[in-house]
Amino acid sequence: MRYLVIIEKGPNSYGAYVPDLPGCVAVGETEDEARRLIREAIEMHVEDMRDRGLEVPAPTSTSDYVEAGAA
Repeated sequence: MRYLVIIEKGPNSYGAYVPDLPGCVAVGETEDEARRLIREAIEMHVEDMRDRGLEVPAPTSTSDYVEAGAA
């Protein structure tokens, strides 16, 4: 499955989360580390859901950029 991942730069680190998998988050010192860790988190999250007999949500989130003029 291919899930949308949101990566945000904070003051000292990068955070990542998956809108379609609530609670699936990761934090890394670099963007690359955050990407690697969220990939691992997704795999563990989905495996845990399956082990507990829960339905794994299908990826449904999308993203896009919207141009906005100066206010």
